[in-house]
Amino acid sequence: MKTVATLTTGALIASIAQAQVVQWDIQRRQTGSRLIRRQDGTYTEVITNEKLRGGYFASCQVGTPGQNLTLQLDTGSSDIWVPSSQASVCETSSRNEGCTFGSYDESRSSTFAVVGEGDFSISYVDGSHSKGDYITETFEIGGATLKNMTMGLGVSTDIPYGLVGVGYALNEAIVGGTRSESSIYENLPVLMQKEGLIKTNAYSLWLNDLDASTGSIMFGGIDTEKYQGDLTRINIYKDAGGSFSSFIVALTSLQASSSSGTDSLSSQQQFPVPVVLDSGTTFSYLPTDLAEQAWREVGAEYYSDVGVALLPCNMENSQGHFSFGFGGTGGPVINVTMDELVLPLTSGNPIPFPNGPNKGQEACQFGIQNFSSSPYLLGDTFLRSAYVVYDLVNNEIGLAPTDFNATESNVIAFASSGAQIPSATVAPNQAEVTQSGSFTQPTYGASGGFKDDKKNAASLPSAFDWSRIAVMGASMGLMMVGSGFFLLF
Repeated sequence: MKTVATLTTGALIASIAQAQVVQWDIQRRQTGSRLIRRQDGTYTEVITNEKLRGGYFASCQVGTPGQNLTLQLDTGSSDIWVPSSQASVCETSSRNEGCTFGSYDESRSSTFAVVGEGDFSISYVDGSHSKGDYITETFEIGGATLKNMTMGLGVSTDIPYGLVGVGYALNEAIVGGTRSESSIYENLPVLMQKEGLIKTNAYSLWLNDLDASTGSIMFGGIDTEKYQGDLTRINIYKDAGGSFSSFIVALTSLQASSSSGTDSLSSQQQFPVPVVLDSGTTFSYLPTDLAEQAWREVGAEYYSDVGVALLPCNMENSQGHFSFGFGGTGGPVINVTMDELVLPLTSGNPIPFPNGPNKGQEACQFGIQNFSSSPYLLGDTFLRSAYVVYDLVNNEIGLAPTDFNATESNVIAFASSGAQIPSATVAPNQAEVTQSGSFTQPTYGASGGFKDDKKNAASLPSAFDWSRIAVMGASMGLMMVGSGFFLLF
């Protein structure tokens, strides 16, 4: 595992003193809100990384006077929404911990206004939902205050915390409900640009590694000290309706590499495979045949009882890695190591495999899972290994290998609205990317290097003791929050 590092707020302030950006720091442990305003009008704030809960969380204030809430940061959706203090999910009991990340009480705010009674309704692919009203409120994050911010108020919801969606405005829940672009409102990144906090609708994401305590999302700029090598621009692709509604990019190759060899994995879907870069999703979801090849490389097995592929927890020490290629030949390649792909199965006591080749070993979840239809998802298990720039004006993504636990900072702000990603070059051959190739089974030459010996991945796994994984089931239920599939029409 990589060493935990902490960025000092003072050094961060000094490093971006001249940049027109808004930055939020990411921290694993939950802390009180630390809002700091700098003389140049830029801002920073602590954000929490919840490893088992899944996702990255920002401490915000809503209303007048401000009410403290911790909301999930999500590039895969586009609305801010907050749970109402009256929602049943926020009631505490012996079986329900309530909304421990905070809830919003409209009766305590002098700036609360309803602008769409009953109009807010959002559903996610795991079946979770939030329904209620669209409201306008004062919203503060990273020390930046936005008045009359449109957001959803979750009156009926089964999710005990809200979200900060920062995707395309076309992906707003109201647009999916009305099927009309006329329903679009100015969401967070759009309003930040309009208010002059940033010069263009763009931001960069540095999640850092699985065990690191800090990372950041920066609006309006990039930090050249947070990645290695070159930053390369690739195209965002339109959805099935011909519009830009989510961050779909072309995954053009996937390789498994270890000390014993390198395998090129393939799929019946054929490359390029459309994938969405989504910070609101914990796992990465690939076509089933592609995911199954990855499972076989590392000795993971799919357990239908729990709906995920599992592997021994000690595989986090494996020296193998997966290489994700984008934009064709000469495009960016992101290597994801095994210590970023092995996640705990439960927040309670470890669960051992009941029998089979891994009998007695601790069971963990594998960070690459399967999905049956496109677009597929590259969530946090991928994004932690990449430095990602989201340019919503030019419809481009900037990608580079992350610099884990970087302690230096060199911020470059976007020069103007519509300016290209600073310090980035375009992938030279992405215009030639077309669906091609055929499905071929890999030789699995890398498999032996991933694990000490080859285990029979084809053997049927035994059932787990459901009573021992009840906590795990609860934590897994929300991992798909934020995928935004409900608007791909």
